[in-house]
Amino acid sequence: MKNCYRRAELFEQNGRHDQRGTGDVVSSSAMSLAKYRYIVVEGPIGVGKTSLARRIAAETGAQALLEQPQENPFLERFYRDSTRYALPTQMFFLFQRMHQLRDMAQTDLFSAPVVSDFLLEKDPIFATLTLADDELNLYRQMFDHLTQQSARPDLVIYLQAAPATLAERIRRRGIPMESGISESYLQRLCESYSRFFHHYDSSPLLMVNAEHLNPIERSDDFALLMERIAGMRGKREFFNRGAK
Repeated sequence: MKNCYRRAELFEQNGRHDQRGTGDVVSSSAMSLAKYRYIVVEGPIGVGKTSLARRIAAETGAQALLEQPQENPFLERFYRDSTRYALPTQMFFLFQRMHQLRDMAQTDLFSAPVVSDFLLEKDPIFATLTLADDELNLYRQMFDHLTQQSARPDLVIYLQAAPATLAERIRRRGIPMESGISESYLQRLCESYSRFFHHYDSSPLLMVNAEHLNPIERSDDFALLMERIAGMRGKREFFNRGAK
């Protein structure tokens, strides 16, 4: 469990994907997700969770509930000086996510299917990696208080990738403030995700090794993933497609 999962090929390049057979994918995907009202796609930075969440929502007509990192005024400063800005960055994200979920519930948008790119329970992963002990104690008090009645997903899709893969993908997408993210940080992040999901049992979990799977750009792969989701019978399953 100390090692991260194998190299993945989920791309986040400008949200592009193959449009062949889109109509068939839409209809079959909607049927696949009929039993899931609230789906979360998760994984470390650069793994492709936002792109996949967007595509699932777009193809099925679900409501997308996505993180808004560009709204965090501390994030760019955090990447330059993580020690100084870790706490305000973390607290901003916690309050932002709570407000998004509460707004969704209050406007009754949960009456329609929802696909999100963040799992609130996972939030302490980053806090544990970046906060000093006294800051972490303060954060945990706030987290425990705010998340007592948060909604639980009907399904969590956990995307896995190796740190080197994440580093290359982050470099390729070219967001300036992410340029200082080190591979050693990504290694620790991957290990933290692995530990978290090793013990996670709050919702059904599909762990996806995407080494030979690209559901963002290839409609056949997307349809295969949706078929795998529809075929889930247990509460914890692993999807690993071999090379073609």
